[in-house]
Amino acid sequence: MLYDIIDYSVLRVLWWALLGVLLIGFAIMDGFDLGVATLLPFVAKTDAERRVTIESIGTVWEGNQVWLILGAGAIFAAWPPIYATAFSGFYIAMFLVLASLILRPVGFDFRNKLPSPRWRGNWDLALFIGGAVPALVFGVAVGNLFVGAPFTIDADQRIFYEGSGLFELLNPFALLAGVVSLTMLAAHGGTYLILKTDGAIAARTRKAVIVLAPVSVAVFVLAGLWIASGIPGYAITSPVDMSGPSNPLMKTVTTAPGLWTSVYTRIPAAALAPILGIAGLLGAAFLTAKRREGLAFISSGCGVAGVIVTAGVSLFPFIIPSSINPAASLTVWDSSSSHRTLFVMAACAAIFVPIILAYTSWIFHVLRGKLSPDDAGHGY
Repeated sequence: MLYDIIDYSVLRVLWWALLGVLLIGFAIMDGFDLGVATLLPFVAKTDAERRVTIESIGTVWEGNQVWLILGAGAIFAAWPPIYATAFSGFYIAMFLVLASLILRPVGFDFRNKLPSPRWRGNWDLALFIGGAVPALVFGVAVGNLFVGAPFTIDADQRIFYEGSGLFELLNPFALLAGVVSLTMLAAHGGTYLILKTDGAIAARTRKAVIVLAPVSVAVFVLAGLWIASGIPGYAITSPVDMSGPSNPLMKTVTTAPGLWTSVYTRIPAAALAPILGIAGLLGAAFLTAKRREGLAFISSGCGVAGVIVTAGVSLFPFIIPSSINPAASLTVWDSSSSHRTLFVMAACAAIFVPIILAYTSWIFHVLRGKLSPDDAGHGY
C-alpha cells in the first residue's frame, strides 16, 4: 500500500507534532487578537482610541481563526478518542469559549450602529470578554491535562466522563495555568498593538507589556515548580507497541510526583523549550522598552511557542491522562486514527498548510503599517 512508505509509529509522532504546530499557530496568530481585546479597556480611553484598537485586529481576526478550525479538525480526524473526551468532558468550558468568541464578530458589527456611549461601552465590554475568557479557559484546559481528566474506558472502547462539571475544572493548578495563558497572550497582543498604533495607545500598551511579560514568566516558572514537586505525573510501565492498534487499555500506567519533568533528565535538549518560553517573553519586555517593536513581536511569538512546546514535551506521550483510571489514559500510541487516515491527512497538510502560511504572510504584508483615527473612520 502507498501509505506503507511511512511507518505507522512515525505518522503518529508526526501528527502529534503537527497538532502542536497548529496549536502554536493559533496561539501566536489568534492569540494576539485575544490579547488586544483583553487590553482594550485598559489602553484605549476615548472612543477614537477604542476604534483604532479594534481596527488593529478587525481586518485580520477572521483569517487568524483558521488556525483554531484547523486544530479542531485535526483532532477530530487524527485523534477521534481525544476529540470525544475533550469535547464531552470539557463541554461546558468549550461552550463558554464558543459563546465568548461569538461576541467578537457581533461586537465588531454592532458597536458602530448607535453613537450612544453606553451602547458602545457595552460592546467594548463584550469584546473584552471575547478576548479574556478564551485566553483564560484555554490555559485552564491545558492545566487540567497535567492534573488528569476524570474519565474511563470500558471493554467496548466507550469513553465515560465522570466529572462533576465546570467547577471541577477550576482547580488551583488549572487556574494558575489559566493565568499563564491570559497574561502571556495579553503581553503578546500588546506587542502587536504597539506595531499598529502610535501615541497614547502605544505608550499605555508599552507599559502594559513591560509588566505583563515578566508576570507571565513568573507564573510560568511557578507552575513548573508546582508540576515538578507536587503534581503526580504519568508514565507507561508496560512494553509499548508504537505501531500497534489504537486500544488505550493495552497498557499499564503508574503515577508519581516528578514524572512530568523526568523528560528533562532523560533528554536534556528538551529544556530548550522552557528556556525559549522564558527568554522569548522576557525579551519581548526588554525589546518593547527599547522601542524595537518588530523584534518584540517576534520575541513574544517565540515565547508563546516555547510555552506550548514545554507543555507538549512534558506530557509526551500522553495527550489526555485519566485521573481515575490511569491505564485508560490516551496517548500518542493508542488513540490515533488508522495508518491510512493519518497518511492521507499528512499529504493534505503538506499541501494546504504552506498555502495558509503564504496567504497569511501576504495579508500582513498588505496591511502593514500603523493606524490612526482617520484610518479607523467610523467602521468601529
